[in-house]
Amino acid sequence: MLPPADAFLPELQFQTSRSSGPGGQNVNKVESRVELRFSIPASQLLTEEQKETLLQKLASKLTTESELLISAQEDRSQLRNKEIAVQKFYETLRKALHKPKARKATKPSKGAVRQRLESKKKHGDKKANRGRVDF
Repeated sequence: MLPPADAFLPELQFQTSRSSGPGGQNVNKVESRVELRFSIPASQLLTEEQKETLLQKLASKLTTESELLISAQEDRSQLRNKEIAVQKFYETLRKALHKPKARKATKPSKGAVRQRLESKKKHGDKKANRGRVDF
């Protein structure tokens, strides 16, 4: 079970920079891009099992120091981008730690098998009756 998003806030590090893209003169003046860093090995909220799972599943998104790096520059507001980055972070953790439900093997019922075979037989008969009519 994953702790609430607010519990992670003390372990997150934020860095701001100037955002690229549209925004007029605002882009050249304001540091609205937010970069979130989270050190998986140093986290006190995650169990060792969760840390191992995250290190394996998020290997492509981690830095060499095993830090998860997430950036947000969708909004012109730094505060809104910070909120977006935290949402992305929590969603990434949730998806990586999700355990899929085990599939139970099942067999079709005897009635379903019989019905399928009857349907195939009817379809085959219908096709067999097609053809040329001799006069």
